[in-house]
Amino acid sequence: MPLSNAPLKTIRSTRRAYQCVCGSPIFFRNSQCLSCGRTLAYEPVSARMVALVSHHDSTGDTWHIEGDKDGSAFHRCANYQTAAGCNWLRPAGIASHHDRGLCISCSLNRMIPDQSSEENQVLWGRIENAKRRLVSQLLALGLPVRSKLPGVWQDETQGLAFDFLRDWPDQPVTTGHAHGVITVNALEADDAVREQTRAALHEPYRTLLGHLRHEVGHYYWDRLIAHTPWLDAFRQLFGDERADYSVALQRHYAQGAPQDWREKHVSAYASSHPWEDWAESWAHYLHLRDALDSAASFGLTAEDVEWRSQDFSLDALWDAQRPGSGAYLKLINDWLRMTSVLNELSDSMGQAPFYPFVLSRKVVAKLQLVHEVIAQANA
Repeated sequence: MPLSNAPLKTIRSTRRAYQCVCGSPIFFRNSQCLSCGRTLAYEPVSARMVALVSHHDSTGDTWHIEGDKDGSAFHRCANYQTAAGCNWLRPAGIASHHDRGLCISCSLNRMIPDQSSEENQVLWGRIENAKRRLVSQLLALGLPVRSKLPGVWQDETQGLAFDFLRDWPDQPVTTGHAHGVITVNALEADDAVREQTRAALHEPYRTLLGHLRHEVGHYYWDRLIAHTPWLDAFRQLFGDERADYSVALQRHYAQGAPQDWREKHVSAYASSHPWEDWAESWAHYLHLRDALDSAASFGLTAEDVEWRSQDFSLDALWDAQRPGSGAYLKLINDWLRMTSVLNELSDSMGQAPFYPFVLSRKVVAKLQLVHEVIAQANA
């Protein structure tokens, strides 16, 4: 089956600026408006922060969205009063034999750190904040998000699950992905530990959200690239993934990245194997999409930036003839303008660069494939 050249749907933006019904600004993490005291929640289907009106009935704690006329009823996620502090909603009236009362984001959890430890409670709370940001973006982009675990969101075969684990003395946790299960070392949520690891590995940038975006990139490679018509284009741009993965990683850690990696890859680690190149590129695409969407939500666009950078042109693209190529090129050039200013702002505060990466022409071509794959998944 050939790749489609039909016009694609515009990729939905992930809105990040919200307003309470009282008119005050509210934010993605909020559970209460600090101005009027209203109870707030995030409704993932419509991607809105909403004010809730309580409606107590025989089914338990039920809520309606203030101002909505359809009368839809919701429950708060069962993790609302845990260390996760989840402020997401789930529709009332949907249940299964294995229902755990969780929202779509929390339903992805298979294992969490031992909550008898206060330290683990803090780490898990940070992890869930990052994961909700990730999942909200995946949903907004129109990507398939289902859980491997029993419940109303289940897709046992193609679903996703997370294991958030702590190291044991003789059993270290390795962050990674296998068959739809993403394992994350919970200590990645400890800022000091993560910074030590970043310095030891000579990485310019290491965040918890970045880890989640990288690992979910492996998951979507399995779902959207493997055994699909996209595979030939992937091999053309990223290389042949059939190269021995374990040998490639051993070589990378023993010898480091090739000297010319910046000409071909978005990061040094991306040079280790085509799968890692894809996951790094996927994570960077989600980074730039969310950052640009967030800026636009607050009224800041690249057109507001007085910066005369040298834009990429159509000849930098993987396929300039594809229907979405113009929109993609604008996205990349907007990112260059925005990050040039944001890096200067970081420097003015004595902080590390906001985005310490340089996008080469070959990386821009690779990111176009990520863009196209997501757009077609949403079509």
